[in-house]
Amino acid sequence: MSISSNASWGATKRKVPADALRARTVLTLFSDKDHIDSHRIRLVLAAKAVSYELIVADLTRPPEDLLDLNPYHSLPTLVDRDLSLYDVDVIAEYLDERYPHPPLLPIDPLGRARIRLGVKRIERDLLSKIEPIQKGNKAVAEAARKALREGLISNLPVFKASKFFLNPEMTLADIAMAPLVWRLTALNLVLPREAREIIDYGERIFRNPAFAKSLTEAERSMRALP
Repeated sequence: MSISSNASWGATKRKVPADALRARTVLTLFSDKDHIDSHRIRLVLAAKAVSYELIVADLTRPPEDLLDLNPYHSLPTLVDRDLSLYDVDVIAEYLDERYPHPPLLPIDPLGRARIRLGVKRIERDLLSKIEPIQKGNKAVAEAARKALREGLISNLPVFKASKFFLNPEMTLADIAMAPLVWRLTALNLVLPREAREIIDYGERIFRNPAFAKSLTEAERSMRALP
């Protein structure tokens, strides 16, 4: 398959119908009500105290604007004037560069690469288990739940090593990890006593007002804030 330079490829400025861009003079996020990827982007925005318009969308009845702005009709989708982005990691890093304070990646190349790799491992090893737990049959769900529990426990040394995950300060790794810990009760996943550091990690982040601000009504119903 050849890759053209057409504007429909990648995170580029795209020509869309005028109606789709009307009233998009402010940053706009099309978000699912409770999918973890949408939560991650709302958490980035809240951590940086960015004002934006939130549109909670239902992909069974997607808004016309979303159909025009995103060729994959997926969530989350971020619109910044005439720029539309629709990959969770691309959106998160774009926002970190667009609104640099507080930074969510280290300043040195080694540190940035380490956090990026950590995010990829969280996505592949842990976040990938959420959908099978929620939508799989009993056997599939239990296998995914077991794998998720074991994956979290295997990271106990990382949780013990620092206040945040992989770094002394909050980074995009925490943006991926904290919404997962928030969902453990909703996923019927109980951690053993020796994994208390994971719960403590979550509680520290959940006490931050930015985390509460990132939640939708559906997510607030998953558990109580500390």
